[in-house]
Amino acid sequence: MHKDGTPPQDTGFTMMEDSEYMREQHQEILLGKEEGLDVSLYSNPEFNWLQMEQIRVGIKDKVDVSIYADPSYSYETMKQIRLSIYSSKDLTSYLDRGFVDDELEQIRIALEDELPIDTWLTDDMYAQQLFEIRTGLYEGLNVSIYADSKYNWMQMREIRLGLEKKLKVSFYTNPLFSHWQMKEIRLGLEAGLDVTSYAKLIFSGSDMKEKRKNLLKEKTTVHTSADKLGLNLDIFAKKEFSIFVEDNGVKVFAFIQFVPGNIVTEDDIYSALKKRGIIYGIKREAITDMVKKRRMNEKILIAEGIPAKTGKNGWYEFFVRLDLPRIPAPLPDGGVDYVNIEAFEMVEEGQKLAVYHPAEKGVDGKNVFGEVLQAGKGVEKKLLKGKGFTIEPDGVTYISKLNGKFEYVNGKMIISNMIIVREDVTAVTGKLEVDGSVYVIGSVYSGGYISATGDIIIEQNVEAGKLIAGGNVMIKKGSCSKNECFIEADGEVSGSFFEAANIEARGDIKANYIMNSNINTLGKVIVSGSKGMLLGGTACAVKGVDTYNLGNKSHIKTYLEIGKNKLYVKEQKRFAQKREQILDELLMLEEQWNKILQSLPPDKGEAENLIKKLNAAIVAKDHELASLDAEVSKLANITEQDMKAVIVRGNAFEGSVIEINTIKYMLPSQVNRIIFKLRNKSVVMVKL
Repeated sequence: MHKDGTPPQDTGFTMMEDSEYMREQHQEILLGKEEGLDVSLYSNPEFNWLQMEQIRVGIKDKVDVSIYADPSYSYETMKQIRLSIYSSKDLTSYLDRGFVDDELEQIRIALEDELPIDTWLTDDMYAQQLFEIRTGLYEGLNVSIYADSKYNWMQMREIRLGLEKKLKVSFYTNPLFSHWQMKEIRLGLEAGLDVTSYAKLIFSGSDMKEKRKNLLKEKTTVHTSADKLGLNLDIFAKKEFSIFVEDNGVKVFAFIQFVPGNIVTEDDIYSALKKRGIIYGIKREAITDMVKKRRMNEKILIAEGIPAKTGKNGWYEFFVRLDLPRIPAPLPDGGVDYVNIEAFEMVEEGQKLAVYHPAEKGVDGKNVFGEVLQAGKGVEKKLLKGKGFTIEPDGVTYISKLNGKFEYVNGKMIISNMIIVREDVTAVTGKLEVDGSVYVIGSVYSGGYISATGDIIIEQNVEAGKLIAGGNVMIKKGSCSKNECFIEADGEVSGSFFEAANIEARGDIKANYIMNSNINTLGKVIVSGSKGMLLGGTACAVKGVDTYNLGNKSHIKTYLEIGKNKLYVKEQKRFAQKREQILDELLMLEEQWNKILQSLPPDKGEAENLIKKLNAAIVAKDHELASLDAEVSKLANITEQDMKAVIVRGNAFEGSVIEINTIKYMLPSQVNRIIFKLRNKSVVMVKL
């Protein structure tokens, strides 16, 4: 009942919640307030409570949380960035390379232990592989033997375990051996067996195990005991101490346990060092001091080599701008200035784009075993990927091979053909079909037609016509027609405004207002600014809508279709067909694999090459399948129950219809600053 005694109005299957925060989110805000923190830094519904916790702890510890207060970072990634700040380690470059979560943890710990992880790190490595490399570095092993992404983490572990026991791991470092096969060879080496009889690709792990056990049975062990007669008085004295070799063999520590009757002499220490093969950099004064002063339960540095100094990393010097603003400047009302954005940079044929400066060699060192530590050369950067350029014979100078548009996106340098049209495009101009991008300095009028494999940029307006782009479409001033404007893009579509336009895009659709248009996108519809308005027509957007105003006081019907809509279903079908195709290709490769194993060429090198090529093809196809599954999962995640389907930052007016995952709701009255989302098969409204 209301306070005036009237019953509550039946609003169908919608409900109003007091807060969009879940209980745990609300608790994090309260904790921050109680601790006197600036909770505005994380009072954002896009953060889940675990992310909020990481930001709150960072604020409490007085670190710059702006470095990681980004909803796109998982809480685990946030945690690793926060912990890295404490130890003054910068993870930014690793984030840029795509490392996240547990991968960042392994990198951070390695950096904190001053291990040269960068020497072995490649972008395709995952957390378990990094753990094996880090562990090997910590134990002073020669990780170059297995620090390669061609080995999975289980193979790396087997090689590392062999190195720890000083085995001849070359018997099983062939990446074509499975980790089961590697294990059986390693166990054989540990038992002192001649593994050459079974360390062959043709034998499965089970075959190898059986052969190893048979070899063990054949082996006879002779037990001897020296000094059966007489007494060795040393057996009555306790000599409990440990020797640790750390920092890639550069430092040696001794630790004498405090145990009653534990008597350790200098000779005992020297004997242990000799047994371990430690001959260089021995600190005799430190050993004498440790023994004479009985410094127990204390880790003492007793030998130290000279660490190798890694050389300077390779780097690129660019002669074109990489810092063009990808995001338009904001206007005073919160809208976006699409008119004055500098969308691209033109380059000329033969223009120098970049020069690579190779990595430099470092200074060699020496470990405590007297071995030279080869100075790690600085890390070389990979060749720039992309298209539209050539590399000079010097191998380091990049030259544009055409007049065109320059872009540097996700580490790729792309120069694409760009046609500059210095007049309006109309029916008289005829069809403009371009392999590349198109930049129209004027406008597009009735009958105008542009098809481009790249971007389409219109400096003025589009009144009518058809634009088809393999990239993005930007109409700086906007589009106004009588449903005679048709835009299709594989990327984003943006402009100051769209009136009576028909737009289909795979990316987001952005404007300062959209009126009476038919919008279809796999991304979001974003309408910016305090005067921003999404009014009339239909917006079908898989990832949702973010607008200032929705509808108007005249109650013009505005229809929003969000989440698992017809576009979502179409995309799922496309994914399913692609997955089926990949599985068929995998099946064919596996059948080919089985046939080849039945009739391997007699030449060992030729046989290994054949197996290697086929294995590489199977692995590549597996990666393709994993990437596709990740895309499917990502698409499913954005349409979860708790997705913020529609965000209205100003007013939402009566007459607006919102459909989320096929559940419809018609807004009965005006509301402001509201979020519409799906909960328990009902559309609910949450205060923004």
